[in-house]
Amino acid sequence: MFDLSHPIEDGMQTFPGDPAVSLSPAATYDGDGYRVTELGCASHTGTHVDAPAHTEPGGKSLDAFPIDRFVVQAIRVDCRDLSVREPITADLVPETDADCVVFQTGWDDHWGTEQYLDHPYLAPETARRCAEFGYDVGIDALNPDPTPSPRAGDDEPTGFRAHHELLGDDCLIVENLRGLSQLPARFELRAYPLALGGDGAPVRAVGVPQE
Repeated sequence: MFDLSHPIEDGMQTFPGDPAVSLSPAATYDGDGYRVTELGCASHTGTHVDAPAHTEPGGKSLDAFPIDRFVVQAIRVDCRDLSVREPITADLVPETDADCVVFQTGWDDHWGTEQYLDHPYLAPETARRCAEFGYDVGIDALNPDPTPSPRAGDDEPTGFRAHHELLGDDCLIVENLRGLSQLPARFELRAYPLALGGDGAPVRAVGVPQE
């Protein structure tokens, strides 16, 4: 098994405008005889899953999905030849028997830096093709859509078009994966969310190679 999750840490990188992540002592060995850490974060902190309720009015919340929905047969698509803010095109979406397409951009190497905002993204037609095939989507970047950044181009899609294509068709999105190079092209992705029942939740994403 391979851990594909970023650790949740104080001050870690978040989507621009999301609440900051904070971890602080609520109880200590010296003062209380035990340790408790107070955690403050958004529902889309770190490696996490988006539910349709994230962007779709009336969309399903996480608790509307059975627990086995968060274990999928995935196929990894290598997009590491793409550059800053370059679209992932629809021709890269395979027609296969997998449940989920995981786009490997290599952008997890930039985690915690300004460059992490300038990742490749799914063109709207790419997200639409995934939805037509019924694929969930994973990505080792902050967002399947372009993330706001000073380097954003005027020709980029605006808003959350990839999110709407996928979540509007009840296809889940797992963001901020890492370490995909450890895995073969086909693997089992386990991404169980915290039991928040809302628009999204952090996950402990694990990849299991398939023989």
